[in-house]
Amino acid sequence: MGYLCIVALIFAGELGIKNYVEKKRNAGEEKEICKGRILLRKYHNKGACMNLGEKKSNVVAGLSLILTAALALVFLFTLTRHGNGWLKAGLSLLLGGAFSNTYDRLKRKYVVDYFSFGVKWEPLRAIVFNISDFCILIGALIIAIKGM
Repeated sequence: MGYLCIVALIFAGELGIKNYVEKKRNAGEEKEICKGRILLRKYHNKGACMNLGEKKSNVVAGLSLILTAALALVFLFTLTRHGNGWLKAGLSLLLGGAFSNTYDRLKRKYVVDYFSFGVKWEPLRAIVFNISDFCILIGALIIAIKGM
């Protein structure tokens, strides 16, 4: 039950943050927090990672839905098995982030991204993320590392 709560918390938390960003932040506006280490922004990502496939957003949304559904089936199957706590935790993070970003793609037609890193290296500074992106990354890393 705890793993389902992780998925739900990520989804609900991100939905709240993204709704706040949509209502309270203006596109192009940037606010520094944490002594400039984090930059708050509002960005509509119409593609996948770093806007890949933005001109084919319907294909990206369909693929996202298929992959998220497949991941949900693997997650539900894994929940019925005893043990595999790391796998369940990794899948929980991955699925929570995937649900959030897939919901955005289907409902809004874009994913709301809202923060960047305030670093000197411009290519990294230019990338805008959301928490779901990191949940997906961390979940995938946990699965890859613990699956070895």
